[in-house]
Amino acid sequence: MEMDKERIRRMVYKALVDEGVAKPPYPIEGRIPNFKGAEAAAERLLTIKGFQDAETVKVNPDSPQRPVRRLALSMGKKLVMPSPRLKSGFLLLEGDRISNIDYASTIRGAFHLGRLLHPEELPHIDFIVEGSVAVGRDGSRLGKGEGYAEIEYAILLEYGKVDYRVEIASTVHDLQVFESLPRDPYDVSLTYIATPSRLVKCSDFFRPKGVIWELLDEEKIMEIPLLKELWSNR
Repeated sequence: MEMDKERIRRMVYKALVDEGVAKPPYPIEGRIPNFKGAEAAAERLLTIKGFQDAETVKVNPDSPQRPVRRLALSMGKKLVMPSPRLKSGFLLLEGDRISNIDYASTIRGAFHLGRLLHPEELPHIDFIVEGSVAVGRDGSRLGKGEGYAEIEYAILLEYGKVDYRVEIASTVHDLQVFESLPRDPYDVSLTYIATPSRLVKCSDFFRPKGVIWELLDEEKIMEIPLLKELWSNR
C-alpha cells in the first residue's frame, strides 16, 4: 500500500511542476507542496460554519497553509501549530493579542510570538486544517509519508483536546484532488477539501480513536517526546 501511496505522491509533484503551479520552497518533492492559489483556497474556509465559529484552530506549519494561519489570526482566533516533527510540543498564538499577524503566520514568527505548551495546557481545538500532498473526495488524505498529522491528531485525542469527530479541512490545488486514495488503519479522514476553485464536502468518515501503539515502532515513539510520555503512562 505504501508503494501505491508513494506513486501517487510522485504523480502529484510532477503534475504541479509540469503545470507551472508549484511555488517555493523548492524542490517540492518530500514536502507539503506550496501552490499558486493557496490564498484563494484558504478564503474558501470562510464558507464553513465550523471554521467561522471556531475559537481555536490547529493548522500545520507548512508554507501552503500560511494563508490559513494568517486568516485565523486576523479573525482573532487562537491558533495551535505543531512544532516541526513535534520535538517541542505545540505552539499557541492568540490572534487578538498579536499586532504583526503576517510575521506571526511564519514559523519563525510563531516561535517568537507564540508559547510552547504541553497538550494539557492547550485550549480545546474546534477545527483542524491539514496540509496534504494528495486528497480524495471520500475524505482520504496523503501527507509526506512520515505520519505526523495522524500522530498529532491521536495525541490530541488522547489528551482530550479534540473531539473524535472534529471537522478537518485541507487546502490544496485542484491537481491534488482524487476520487479516493489508499488507506491505512491510522489514517484520519477529512471533512472538507478547499481548492482555489471550489469547496468539497467529503463523503466518508474513518478515524482511529487514539494512538495505535502496535503500528508504531520503538524508534518513532522514542523520537517524539509526547508519544514517549503517553507510552510510559499507559
